[in-house]
Amino acid sequence: MKNTFLAITLFGSLAVLTSGHAAEPSGTTRVVPDAVKVSPSEVLLFTAKARGVQIYVGQASKDDPTKYEWVFKAPEADLFDAQGKKIGHHFAGPTWKSTDGSSVVGTLKGHSPSPDANAVPWLLVSAKSHEGSGVFSPVTSIQRLETTGGKAPAGGCAPADAGKELRVPYTAVYYFYGTKS
Repeated sequence: MKNTFLAITLFGSLAVLTSGHAAEPSGTTRVVPDAVKVSPSEVLLFTAKARGVQIYVGQASKDDPTKYEWVFKAPEADLFDAQGKKIGHHFAGPTWKSTDGSSVVGTLKGHSPSPDANAVPWLLVSAKSHEGSGVFSPVTSIQRLETTGGKAPAGGCAPADAGKELRVPYTAVYYFYGTKS
């Protein structure tokens, strides 16, 4: 009975996720905006919780060189499975690298503001290259959802911050998709 319940729960969660909704622990369902939905020809392979930082660099604004702002440089986060075991790392590229040696590099396909105004946006990323053979080898798309934190401070930075890095803590859940077989 317990295994049947788990299988039904898992199947129901996957059905919700692949239909563009993400199941939340409280039992509510979060609608995924169209801009970050995956193709209907893709299926969820696995998820990973990320915990790390979004890195920004202080520099003169491109629009007004007399003003300074924090400009996004790269993410840096560890990836964990549902049991809390570290399974990889996320860094510039954007790149996701597994502890099995496989990796996927992506390119931004879509974005949507997070429901949390203090969090970095939700993203849809398409895989553009892979290395190694492992868990990331079949990945075709990655969603970044359920974000907390990670935004640069509003209002920019001071000229004295030019060239300095700012590391802002964030968390997210990454959903990794592959082509349906």
